[in-house]
Amino acid sequence: MQPLVIKVGGAFIGDKDAARGLFAVIQELIKTRQLVLVHGGGPIVEQWMQALNLKSTKIDGLRVTTDVHMPYVVGALAGTANTQLVAQARACGLEPVGLSLADAHLVRCTQMQAKYGAVGEVEPADGKLLKVLLDEGYLPLISSIGCSDGGQLLNVNADQAATAIAQLLKGELVMLSDVAGVLDKQQSLLAQLNAQQIDALVEQKVIRDGMLVKVKAALSAATSIGMPVTIASWKQPQSLLQMLSGDSAGTRICPPELQSMDETKLNQEHQ
Repeated sequence: MQPLVIKVGGAFIGDKDAARGLFAVIQELIKTRQLVLVHGGGPIVEQWMQALNLKSTKIDGLRVTTDVHMPYVVGALAGTANTQLVAQARACGLEPVGLSLADAHLVRCTQMQAKYGAVGEVEPADGKLLKVLLDEGYLPLISSIGCSDGGQLLNVNADQAATAIAQLLKGELVMLSDVAGVLDKQQSLLAQLNAQQIDALVEQKVIRDGMLVKVKAALSAATSIGMPVTIASWKQPQSLLQMLSGDSAGTRICPPELQSMDETKLNQEHQ
C-alpha cells in the first residue's frame, strides 16, 4: 500500500485539541500505512510579522517573502511550528522526526518570479532519507522551508511542498485545512471534481485565492501520481479513517487519466 502524505495548515498547529485529535487518528492510520506529515504555518508567521511591525502581503495566494522577512519566516516555520508539532506528536505516543524541505536533498528548490521575493517552487529529488525513516517506524514532520542548490533559503507554499513529497514517495496525498473541502456557490461540499469542473469554478470565481492554489496543487499531484488527491478538514480528523475503506474524506480531485477511464466506462455501460 502506498505511503500517505498529509498536509496540514498553519491554524492547526496552534490548536492543541485539534492536534491531539489528528495524531490519535494518525496512530490508527500508521498501523497499516506509512505516513508523512507536511505543514505550513501561516498564522504563526503572521503573529511574528505583527510583533515585529513588518507588513505581510500575498500575490495569487502566495506570501511575498522579502530578504528582511526571510529569517523570521524560517524561524516560524522550520523552528516554532515544526518543533511544536514534534512535541504534540510525542505527547500522543508517536515517534516524530522534524525535518524541512532543505534536508537530505528531498526536493530540488528554485526561486520563483522576483515579485514573490524569496519564494521557491519544488520538484521531487531524493527520497532515501524518508524511506529509511518510514521503514523504521518514524513519523517525518516536514516544514515548507526549502533551499536552492546555491544555498538560498526559500519559502515554499505548503500545498506545493506536500505535492512534491507525495510525488517523491508515489504516495496518496491528503490536504487538510480549516474547511471540509471545496465548496460550491451555496457553500455545499463538492464530493469530487475533475479538471473541467475546476476550470469552470475558477472562471466563476467560486474557487479563488488560497483555495485556488490548493486545488491547483491537488490537481498537479493527482495528475503526476495518477490517483485522486483529497482536500479535507483537520477539524474532522476521524473522516480520514473512512479512507481505509475507500470512502471519501472530503473533496476528491481526480487526475485526467482517471477521469477518462470513468468516462469510457460510463459510455460502455450506456451502449
